[in-house]
Amino acid sequence: MLELQTAGSYVTPYIEMLLQILGSALIGFLIGWDRYSKSKPAGIKTYMYVCVSCCLITLVSIHSVIHFAETSSNIMMDPMRLAAQIVSGLGFLGAGVILKDGFNVTGLTSAAMIFFVGGVGIGIAAGFYGLVLVAVIATVILARVGNKIEERMGSQSS
Repeated sequence: MLELQTAGSYVTPYIEMLLQILGSALIGFLIGWDRYSKSKPAGIKTYMYVCVSCCLITLVSIHSVIHFAETSSNIMMDPMRLAAQIVSGLGFLGAGVILKDGFNVTGLTSAAMIFFVGGVGIGIAAGFYGLVLVAVIATVILARVGNKIEERMGSQSS
């Protein structure tokens, strides 16, 4: 695969960017499927869209810095500026799935997972594949353990 060099920095080949988008779509889809199977407020499409959009925005942010830096030597840009704005947007989106009915609050895990899947998309776009993989595997395993603990605690209190 051809690797491009610009001003001494690595530029992600286009095919890798396409694979990053596809990978984030698949991971977001799988996480959403888990939530959908549990009849939670946000499901397959929500998680897939969040993960892909975060990946896409981060890729655009990272690569626009390289693109626009070539046009002028006076341009200074922060490649993660857009990614920082994603975090604010994810908070807003997550707040929309949190529902309160009297003393009962639902949707907190869905909101946290929306935030998480956004981080997965950002991580994939930034090229931190190992970190993303470990984070996804760890959270899936520990979520399953958490479900078992909650089931036991629920059956003991009855």
